[in-house]
Amino acid sequence: MDEALPILLVLCGPTASGKTSLAIEVAQHFNTAIISADSRQIYREMNIGVARPTPEELAAVPHHFIANHSIHHPLSAGQYELAAIPLIQTLHQNHRVVLLVGGSGLFIQAITEGLDDLPGDPQVKKELQAALETNGLEWLQEEVQKKDPAYFAMADANNPRRLMRALEVLTLTGATYSSLRSGKAKQRPFRAVLFAPDWERSLLYERIDARVDAMMLEGLEEEARALWPHHHLSALQTVGYRELFDYFDGHISRELAIEKIRQHSRNYAKRQLTWFRKIAALGWVAPEGAVNRILQKTEELL
Repeated sequence: MDEALPILLVLCGPTASGKTSLAIEVAQHFNTAIISADSRQIYREMNIGVARPTPEELAAVPHHFIANHSIHHPLSAGQYELAAIPLIQTLHQNHRVVLLVGGSGLFIQAITEGLDDLPGDPQVKKELQAALETNGLEWLQEEVQKKDPAYFAMADANNPRRLMRALEVLTLTGATYSSLRSGKAKQRPFRAVLFAPDWERSLLYERIDARVDAMMLEGLEEEARALWPHHHLSALQTVGYRELFDYFDGHISRELAIEKIRQHSRNYAKRQLTWFRKIAALGWVAPEGAVNRILQKTEELL
């Protein structure tokens, strides 16, 4: 690691692990900016259901990639990489430390290591989209789990774009998406230093359940109902919205929808942990005293 390079301080981890408040304290200490690595907080139409930082939190520290895209124009991890890397370089001209904060493993990988340039085909993509609309998300999940179990084990199973991408690559190459990922990191003009809050699993699940209850009180049902006419869009195939859409469609009760949001949020957190546990360079810190620990470690590298 080149000690002359500026630092990209990555604060990652599962949903409801306290990344936002932690990041704001750290960013204020270094008088720097936060770049979101959340694949859903980028959408301006989604707020409560994606736990977007509050107006007060957004005002406390400069934030980037928050509510700057529309659900009608989804942003892929590859597009995110192309847009975020130049921004990080610009911010590093005035800040020795810049923060990358979020729980979307592929977005974080896109920045810290880069993504493989694998083939794509508009016609195959169109056919997969049509199959998804006909057969539903569960069909897509089953297809990927059957044909590329290694990728499915670490993927966001509620993100149809990523699941369809795995099938697209398989169709075009005859090889699984997971086997074609080179694992070779691209050279970056910064040093990536990664930390994550290390919660006991039962406590994390309690935090997730409490967050879901809080979201419902804040108006998640009303937010989802306003988005219901667009429920077919890939950006909205997201925990917290998809379950309420099923309720609006009359498939399940309101009570069951809320319980499914809790359950699916816990399942998502488990998949996030699986992804992050595979990052050897990731420093896990106890939630108590996490800010001081991260500041101390980062200051030592400056």
